[in-house]
Amino acid sequence: MRGTRAQQSGQGGYGACLLAALLWLSLLPQHAQAADPANTTSTINKTTTRTTLPLSEICGRTKFQGKIFGGQMAAPERWPWQVSLRLYGRHICGAVLIDKNWIAGAAHCFQRSHNPNDYQVRLGYTKMSSPTKYSRELSVYKLIVHKDYDKFHRQGSDIVLMQLESPVEFSSHILPACVPDKNTKIPKKKACWASGWGNLREDVRQPLPDDLYEAELILMDNEECKMFFPRPSPGDTKSYYIYDDMVCAADYSMTKSICAGDSGGPFVCFLDGSWYVVGLTSWSSSCENPIVSPSVFARVSYFDNWIKEHKQASPDPKPKEPDSPPDHPRPPYKPKPPLGGYEWDSNKDQGTVIKPVVCMAMLSSLVLLLQLILLRNL
Repeated sequence: MRGTRAQQSGQGGYGACLLAALLWLSLLPQHAQAADPANTTSTINKTTTRTTLPLSEICGRTKFQGKIFGGQMAAPERWPWQVSLRLYGRHICGAVLIDKNWIAGAAHCFQRSHNPNDYQVRLGYTKMSSPTKYSRELSVYKLIVHKDYDKFHRQGSDIVLMQLESPVEFSSHILPACVPDKNTKIPKKKACWASGWGNLREDVRQPLPDDLYEAELILMDNEECKMFFPRPSPGDTKSYYIYDDMVCAADYSMTKSICAGDSGGPFVCFLDGSWYVVGLTSWSSSCENPIVSPSVFARVSYFDNWIKEHKQASPDPKPKEPDSPPDHPRPPYKPKPPLGGYEWDSNKDQGTVIKPVVCMAMLSSLVLLLQLILLRNL
């Protein structure tokens, strides 16, 4: 999760960031303030709550409601649907709990293996090295990767469903996010939140953070988002571009972004008293300062029917014997080809980050500054 620590950049980048920051400060709403747990109503008990209640009465109901100002390290219980996806015991991506048996994530996180026995998920964690009595590590029973992933356009249909071997008990630390449908209305320029254990900076090799981080990003219209990426030629399915199954968000101070390790994690918006998972972290340009282009997420509402159909078609699994063999052998790993027009950051364990060439980075920063000026004059 980029943007949580300061770092130095070149003189040109510093000037652009300073100008953007000054413009953005003039746009900040004056009434934004921290959400005070003492002044909000908790809808979930501290221990556990009944999972027999309708999902619509449980999902997205944390004690943190409305605006949350700031945002670096996430507080416990703030994002109870946050999942750590682990391959052979190592964190590779984020994901989001959407029901007692179901987790949604990004399809591109599963390039190494489609064998569910290779994966585990962690829920109820904020600090990865310090589990609490609410923390859980669970096995994955079934993987459903969208059949059209990366088929018609780059990173298209970047979504996967994971069915758990056993249902989770909901609590203030483990709770599903609400899934929007195609009729869910989200205000333009709404401030929403991404979270994850991804890299804090891309220019230095370092371990993934132990703490869960969060970042506030502003929703962006897809037509605006397209301005940051070159339009592919007809028939080109390999270049990155913005399509209907994607949603964009940006930090207009040019300091926050998704980064490697955040992939598949939730991008949530607060709507009508509940938190909805509007997007799943999919891809971004380089997450170095200054952040010159938006973060891109798989649009969850676009896949609403697909999610419902697969949940209904998959009965709850029967408990497995402790020493039962894997259901099927592990498939061989087939690496993806390099991305045309971009320098490929080959870090398969931590999701997708692309580095635009220099001319695109300069153009993107100018577009972002122009948008700031236009917003200032509204």
